[in-house]
Amino acid sequence: MFSFELLANAIVIGILLGGFYAALSIGLSISFGLLDIVNIAHPAFIIFGAFVCFIFNSTYGFDPILVGIIFAPAFFLLGTLIYRIYYESFEKTGATALRGLAFFFGVMFIIEVFLIIYFGVDFQMVQAEYIDYKLSFGVVDIPFRMFVPFVIAMIMTLGLQYFSSKTFFGRAMQAVAQDSLALRLVAIDPAKIKRLAFGISLATCSVAGALFVIVMPIEPSVGRLYIGQVFAVVVLGGLGSQSGTLIAAMLLGLVETMITTFFGPSWAPAVAFSALILVLAFKPTGILGRVGDTRG
Repeated sequence: MFSFELLANAIVIGILLGGFYAALSIGLSISFGLLDIVNIAHPAFIIFGAFVCFIFNSTYGFDPILVGIIFAPAFFLLGTLIYRIYYESFEKTGATALRGLAFFFGVMFIIEVFLIIYFGVDFQMVQAEYIDYKLSFGVVDIPFRMFVPFVIAMIMTLGLQYFSSKTFFGRAMQAVAQDSLALRLVAIDPAKIKRLAFGISLATCSVAGALFVIVMPIEPSVGRLYIGQVFAVVVLGGLGSQSGTLIAAMLLGLVETMITTFFGPSWAPAVAFSALILVLAFKPTGILGRVGDTRG
């Protein structure tokens, strides 16, 4: 039954959910959007980061967001190592993109099996003082477990946007997606830029994992449920555009919440894939994608 209260809360939750989706997708906007690496294991790395946060929260009582930030450099180093393996095995040899996709499928299953062996298949959750708080403005409630990830997602997006547009390495990241030959002409190794960029994309998984485990309980294979959402957000926003990723995430969050609220949750999973199909059909460059870039 429609009511103003229901609509107002759906809009607020949709915006907060969009921020959450932005946090999950921002790293993929680098690896897939800029580097053309179809990292299907991206959500699995996020869940891996979430379990790292769970360990330190349940054992030592550390705040999950603090753990996510502390472990971001470790995820960065892991990303550079994985890209080196990927580069030597596929890019350097000119192997097809399909083989690279199979590689990341393998990585995804390795992560899941490792987590299942270590943690089992039960859902796990973290504890933090702010998780159960909420702000009330008249008929609208703002749960902190969604608001905190929204704020962190804004910081991550704006930070990466500034980094990409205002720093030398950020501009090199943008350039490697457009013209690797031009980078070589100015004595910059595209492979090195890609390696560091992929490291950054995985570093975001550490923080995104912390946000994930704040929003909902986790189990080893739950990341698979978000593969469609994160790829849809990146393609809808425009490949390589952090601000486009944020806008697309907000739109997806709003539409999913509206459909769940007024039509039932069973329809929500179809939203991301429907959006992906429509974008590929009518605007392949996405909302803020570069003209002529139809890699999506």
